[in-house]
Amino acid sequence: MSRVGTPSIKRKRPLEEGNNGHFCKLQLIWKKVSWSVTPKNALVQLHELKPGLQYKMVSQTGPVHAPVFAVAVEVNGLTFEGTGPTKKKAKMRAAELALKSFVQFPNACQAHFAMGNCFNPSTDFTSDQADFPDTLFKEFEPSAHSEDFSVYNPVNNELLSTAYRHGRLLCHTLDLMGHAKQNKHKMASTAESEKNPVVLLNELRSGLRYVCLSETVEKQHIKSFVMAVRVDGRTFEGSGRSKKLAKGQAAQAALQALFNIRLPSHLPSRSKCNHLPQVRFADSIYQMVTQKFQELTDNFTSMHARHKTLAGIVMTRGLDIRQAQVIVLSSGTKCINGEYINDQGRVVNDCHAEILARRAFVHFLYSQLELHLSKRREDWERSVFMRLKEGGYRLKENILFHLYVSTSPCGDARLNSPYEITTDLNSTKHIVRKYRGHLRTKIESGEGTIPVRCHNAVQTWDGVLLGEQLVTMSCTDKIARWNVLGLQGALLSYFIEPTYLHSIIVGSLCHTGHLSRVMSHRIEDIGQLPASYRHNQLLLSGVSNADVRQPGKSPSFSVNWIVGNTDPEVINATMGKRTCGGSSRLCKHTFYVRWAKLYGKLSGSLHLELVLYSEAKLVAQTYQAVKQQLFKAFQKAGLGTWVKKPPEQDQFLLTV
Repeated sequence: MSRVGTPSIKRKRPLEEGNNGHFCKLQLIWKKVSWSVTPKNALVQLHELKPGLQYKMVSQTGPVHAPVFAVAVEVNGLTFEGTGPTKKKAKMRAAELALKSFVQFPNACQAHFAMGNCFNPSTDFTSDQADFPDTLFKEFEPSAHSEDFSVYNPVNNELLSTAYRHGRLLCHTLDLMGHAKQNKHKMASTAESEKNPVVLLNELRSGLRYVCLSETVEKQHIKSFVMAVRVDGRTFEGSGRSKKLAKGQAAQAALQALFNIRLPSHLPSRSKCNHLPQVRFADSIYQMVTQKFQELTDNFTSMHARHKTLAGIVMTRGLDIRQAQVIVLSSGTKCINGEYINDQGRVVNDCHAEILARRAFVHFLYSQLELHLSKRREDWERSVFMRLKEGGYRLKENILFHLYVSTSPCGDARLNSPYEITTDLNSTKHIVRKYRGHLRTKIESGEGTIPVRCHNAVQTWDGVLLGEQLVTMSCTDKIARWNVLGLQGALLSYFIEPTYLHSIIVGSLCHTGHLSRVMSHRIEDIGQLPASYRHNQLLLSGVSNADVRQPGKSPSFSVNWIVGNTDPEVINATMGKRTCGGSSRLCKHTFYVRWAKLYGKLSGSLHLELVLYSEAKLVAQTYQAVKQQLFKAFQKAGLGTWVKKPPEQDQFLLTV
């Protein structure tokens, strides 16, 4: 059973590769978290890796009152001799030297992959993930306590120079990091396939701890459990009618992801959570977004490359990644301070990366609609919109949008991410359960969220200016809102049908079960929605190599980029304006101006200079009705009241 406590970190230098292609040193960062196994002594670790070893008494020297014992053990053709004041300590020392000759890991379960498997030279050992980077396990083939080391190749004695310094090597050295490409893509043995996934996973990674994340009662009093287990820095979950079945699903997910083992006798998960059909697709989306950000920030050398959260939206035709295109990018984790709230719509209130990505996407939709209304044929052919016979516009067939976020969105999804689960299970679990699924708001001058607690659904302008905190709903809740209303917002809803995300890919702290629950299942009883609106069922996925959140204080700026624009825009997140002091292209006033021009082209009967922004939004009556239906669904589910900004901020006239 793992111990919950303050994590301790042991840092080592990164991996180095010798000129002959073999690894001279194996050193990595190890972060001990509550999911890690209880440390085992060297004797136990060596026995788990190499059972049946024989320890021999070599000599006893020194005076009677202070004897020195020497004990030797032979491992893989090498003899290691340890000395100590007792036979037990000498034996322990010999085991330590034997372990150091071929493995540098905190416990035995993490050394298995080093026995008969090569490493990827591109592996990043400077990552601050718990356990190991996922790339280490891509080609790992578990063995049933095999003693066959026939795949190893002889190497120079220099490879084991550390072992030479610590003990006498009396036989020829072996290359314990030899090539294992001969074993690539092997299937698990018949014996393994017959084992229970929990048992098999425990053999490969002993001492794992399973945590019950949720226990719900569905219709007809049928219980459903969600269990999670953390393996090699990644969290896997499973659901079932009992904790035992849920554990099996979680173990099976880990076996398949880390070791490419699928047990035929194990039933597939019946979880409601939808996943992308291929993790490779999600990885491609992640790579496209990060590569584009790298390009925009001069290979991450720009001062604005620093970020805590990165988000981007990728457009595809179907799921063909060959035609994928990054259309927006953003970074940021801050909200505007209440003192800078603006009644002319010239500031951006929320500069969290996900929210900026959505506002940048709205900018993209305006541009695409303007293209469609162009008189040039080549322009409207390039637009993603098509005109409907009954009036209005909708996306062309097979146009899909995918949101990538480098870390779980703030709010309830983050509250139940692997990071929070491992911090302090004993003291916070009951608090998490009490507010599970609850609407949450961002902290104005800091990071994190709290459950909605104000009785009034609308904040007051005077209250905010007099020092009350400006309340902003969490990213989790806003994404759940997009899942019903669409991303286009109220103004564009006058012209186009709701536009939904097809998938969300999360780089780190990804917990797809909780993400699915908070995005979709919190408001299952929302009721029937008007035509063209739906309760969107997102596809969810993590990535193979989880993105690591950059350490340090969050920057006070946010960056956004939109396809068709050369340079990114930088916003002072606490003030809501560009760093030069001008209004952002993503502010309400800018969108209102663009909407008015479109409205003039399509209708031309309304004098918009006399219409308030808040009144123009009410033109989309169906959108407003669905929004109220959504808010009532949250209240009906006991999840709290959606808090709105002071209405004065939307009561401005159009000025060009």
